[in-house]
Amino acid sequence: MYRTALVMIARNEARCIGRCLSSVRPWVDEMIVLDTGSTDDTVAIARSLGAQVHHFTWCDDFSAARNAALDHSSADWHIVLDADEWVQSGGQALADLRGCRPDHVGALAVCSAFGDHRIGTEAPHHATSWISRVLPPDVRYEGLVHEQPHHHLPVRRLPVVIGHDGYAPQALQDKGDRNARLLQAALRARPDDAYLRYQWGKDHEVHDRFDEARQAYAKAWPHCPLDAGWRHDLLIRWLFVLKQTGHLDEAVSLAEAELPHWAHSADFFFTVGDVLLSQALAKSAEAEALLPLIESCWLRCLALGDTPDLEGAVAGRGSHLAAHNLVIFYDSLGQAEKADAYRALATRAPAETPVHTPGSSR
Repeated sequence: MYRTALVMIARNEARCIGRCLSSVRPWVDEMIVLDTGSTDDTVAIARSLGAQVHHFTWCDDFSAARNAALDHSSADWHIVLDADEWVQSGGQALADLRGCRPDHVGALAVCSAFGDHRIGTEAPHHATSWISRVLPPDVRYEGLVHEQPHHHLPVRRLPVVIGHDGYAPQALQDKGDRNARLLQAALRARPDDAYLRYQWGKDHEVHDRFDEARQAYAKAWPHCPLDAGWRHDLLIRWLFVLKQTGHLDEAVSLAEAELPHWAHSADFFFTVGDVLLSQALAKSAEAEALLPLIESCWLRCLALGDTPDLEGAVAGRGSHLAAHNLVIFYDSLGQAEKADAYRALATRAPAETPVHTPGSSR
């Protein structure tokens, strides 16, 4: 039997650390929390739930903190979570690690809730990221911020869904300045690092600095590996900020070039439909030719269904969100019968769309 441990760094997380620890406690042998300077009840809550609590002086280096936390564990498997995350489903797969040799890295589906201006509604939505969070004992992190485990092991997706609410407005405000400062320092050291440029663009985007995000994504794209899992999310975000900043011709050209690679992505067609709609509104002479393309994009979304296996996929773009767009589209054209055909689906938005993990049915 191999031993498993939750390993976490935390600071002033009294709001949510109990939820995280309670969700993972049934599935692991021990829980290790490295506190980096809390002034609230984080430490007391962690100890009350059975976690070992250690202390670390924060040094503006997430990898240093992560690695210090890992050094306190003697387990064979490390499950790395943050306090604003929790095991939403699939905990048994974490328990089953006790029977698995630690010869690979496990990726978990992190399902993040956010209020998304990209969707155009105030209701919460959920996006999926596949993140390496299950580590053998010798794997350690690199990077000041948006740190990554450094290894040469195979990565396997595990049927575990992790909930995450760290993109709430207050949470973004609390950590925004810190992350931006660390990202700038990291970029000074590695100015051509595509992943850091991508993260820099995301930092701008979530704070509605769309022109800065556009420039960051443009610098990241030429250096993004073709097989990078985050390439899909980078493309969708870049198309969005190009639309937001009025660079519609550039967005259309980018979409045309990338279409052969993303014919399986509902998020791609959903975003391209939005880009083409903006193009039709901006260039009325082209509207008649663009309307069938816009319609076909959102119909394609419904044909594909949600595609959560792709990085950054937003739940609903292959279902109720695409149907919502079609209802508005047909209503605006006076095609009430067509609009009615999608109205029921458009209002069938679940509070939280489940992620299809390996081995689940679709």
